[in-house]
Amino acid sequence: MTSIKKSPAPSENENVVALCKKNSNFSSFGLSPAEISYVKNEFEKKDKKMVVLNQLRRIIILQLLEKKAKEHQTLEALRKAGDKISSYLNENKKEAVVIADGVNDGKATLALAEGIALGNYQFIKYKTKEVEKEKHSLATIFIHSKKVSLKDIEQLQIVLDSVMEARSLVNEPVSTLNANALAKEFQRLGKEAGFKVTVFEKTKIEAHRMGGLLAVNQGSIDPPTFTIMEWKPARVKNKKPVVLVGKGVVYDTGGLSLKPTPNSMDYMKCDMAGSAAVGCTMYAIAKAKLPVHVIGLVPATDNRPGGNAYAPGDIINMYDGQKVEMLNADAEGRMILADALAWAKQYNPELVIDLATLTGAAAAAVGTFGMVAMGTASEAQKNKLKASGNNVHERLAEFPFWEEYDDLIKSDIADMKNIGGPHGGAITAGKFLARFTSYPWIHLDIAGPAFLPSRDSYRGKGGTGTGVRLLFDFLKNY
Repeated sequence: MTSIKKSPAPSENENVVALCKKNSNFSSFGLSPAEISYVKNEFEKKDKKMVVLNQLRRIIILQLLEKKAKEHQTLEALRKAGDKISSYLNENKKEAVVIADGVNDGKATLALAEGIALGNYQFIKYKTKEVEKEKHSLATIFIHSKKVSLKDIEQLQIVLDSVMEARSLVNEPVSTLNANALAKEFQRLGKEAGFKVTVFEKTKIEAHRMGGLLAVNQGSIDPPTFTIMEWKPARVKNKKPVVLVGKGVVYDTGGLSLKPTPNSMDYMKCDMAGSAAVGCTMYAIAKAKLPVHVIGLVPATDNRPGGNAYAPGDIINMYDGQKVEMLNADAEGRMILADALAWAKQYNPELVIDLATLTGAAAAAVGTFGMVAMGTASEAQKNKLKASGNNVHERLAEFPFWEEYDDLIKSDIADMKNIGGPHGGAITAGKFLARFTSYPWIHLDIAGPAFLPSRDSYRGKGGTGTGVRLLFDFLKNY
């Protein structure tokens, strides 16, 4: 993982990324008069936003700070610039770089560092040939800024490490990360960061009659797990806990409602991205010692068509006693989340947020550019989460939650059915989950941004770690 450190002014032999304006004092970055003339011409006449100078002994990259209409847009542009800088430094086999804040702006400097570090992520642990050739060289980012404190850097490092952990969990195949292995990863993170982790094995899940989780697991030879994580420091801001719930379907074939393979089942190792976001958020807030009481819940299993797999038409007895007519085995995420949401009632939570790669309908509606949100939380709670979404550019598109959608999941023979038909699929999935809540609740469908089939700037390719930065920002400002 990329290391970020505070640094004095860069020496004449260090690689530098200078955050600047068009009228900056470029000589302060160690440029000659000829170089200054060249840089000004590139910025002013050619309207470039980034200028690279290769001085042979070192590389100097001058990154223009352009103020957008809103601050969060400015910061996002710098993150994307950071990704380009990361690529250039790795292409030139540079191991370290100093970010020199020439604009006296701590937020902008940290956003640039964030983009460089996130763009530097790789998942190449299973490559055996030419791995050294492909491995990124960049290892350390130094920050030189009067506006950035050591605490700022430490907190950024914690968040970035947590995002990388989440990305790697999502990128792991089910052959190495089944439900039991996922629970063990949460135990490892808990031990490292200092939060409590309790794992229910299958016998205890059966004892608690978590019928949704057990039903989805029927087609698998691997047992399910239910992981409870808790961070409760001595002094907390919230009298009642915030509960985070993450979908942990470690692989989704669609069960008996089998998915097609191309551009569908072939990506389904990512169907536990919600659980990765929850576990790694717990890791981040514990490492940063945020004064908030947070509980994380992860029901985990794979969804396969083998053995005694649950079949469309089955009636499932859920944890809270409600009966579900299962009409689509590929609508499994809501089945396991429902048990976890019902379990959350015992904590009398102030707010519950669930994250899930739940529906193709959400991805179709907003693409990879944000996540779909809905729920019963207050406008104030939803607006705070939306504000955090803008801060970190993991934006929320709130969908309507009208009562008419409830009619679409009515069953003739049970309390509800697990699929609502061809229209409003993301919303009817949310309406299904709502039946298992009795507290302020926000549902986040992250099916679009959680896993990317092609590279997208600093979010990379594959697992993105979506949700970790959002939830950390939200809880930090809680």
